[in-house]
Amino acid sequence: MNPYPSKKFRISVLFFLLPLFVLAKEHESGFEDSVAEVISWVALIIAPIACIGLFLFVHVLPERVAEKRNHPQAEAIKILCILSLFFGGLLWPLAWLWAYSKPVFYKMAYGTDKGDYHEPTIKEFKEQNQPQPDAPQNTPEQPENKNQ
Repeated sequence: MNPYPSKKFRISVLFFLLPLFVLAKEHESGFEDSVAEVISWVALIIAPIACIGLFLFVHVLPERVAEKRNHPQAEAIKILCILSLFFGGLLWPLAWLWAYSKPVFYKMAYGTDKGDYHEPTIKEFKEQNQPQPDAPQNTPEQPENKNQ
């Protein structure tokens, strides 16, 4: 076990202690302005993009859980996740609970409590749409010319 703090920790401590080392004195370098400008760009551009990405990632989690657990109503959970994005995340807890719940009467009705929901991968899609090598190729026949 390494007794020293990690590199990320040391950099973050240095970042937060930087204002203590750089006192706001009157000098011509403009270092404080450049640091403030970088921080403002991070706050205005990078932080909102990261927050939107995190918001979308969290709203897809119930769908992934439902697919992983072969939930029989995974398609409906997927729709609820999409609706949750439009309603500002209000439906997300319902999708989360639904993804982890076990359907009560589904087994009685269909004989199993596992769904067959599966979206084909690109490889499976290409295999389904390729012509079979054993099957004869349907080529249009040339019409016979009766004038000859």
